[in-house]
Amino acid sequence: MNDEKRIPVLNLPLERDNFLRTLIRHLSGTLEEVIGLDEASGFISVVGQRMGEEINEQYRSALSLDKLSPTQVSAVLVDLKRRIKGDFYVIEQDEQKIVLGNNKCPFGDKVHNRPSMCMMTSSVFGTITADNLGYARVSLEKTIANGDGECCVVIHLTESDNKQKDTGIEYYQG
Repeated sequence: MNDEKRIPVLNLPLERDNFLRTLIRHLSGTLEEVIGLDEASGFISVVGQRMGEEINEQYRSALSLDKLSPTQVSAVLVDLKRRIKGDFYVIEQDEQKIVLGNNKCPFGDKVHNRPSMCMMTSSVFGTITADNLGYARVSLEKTIANGDGECCVVIHLTESDNKQKDTGIEYYQG
């Protein structure tokens, strides 16, 4: 082979994980610019729902369970984010809600200024929770994408009568 066709070994940040996170960043950014933040979030939400259904089935199959309990749901949510390099943890949990914190986004710095990417978390969490517990309303109180430095995700487990005070996206058992 001709030496002119060879490229020297270069120190480039080009590997599969970084490439795919950058791809998702550009895809979400393009959607946000072309069709708007709400519509981009909607498209990403659909993908998140499909991911949530698949992940939920994997966990239930691995645990040999038809349904997860509320404690198991929160453990699954934390575990799945850990597996994809997030740093989620349970802040609080009772029969009304699960509150999760996070110090490290699985998308890394690629999530900065891309709030539509947070719909992946909302949809995956909402789908898994609703499929096991019947209902979820996911509120993204703080997000790294919006510059908060950390995430705070509140998953309400019961429907509220006072919708004016409530924020978030509702998910129902599929």
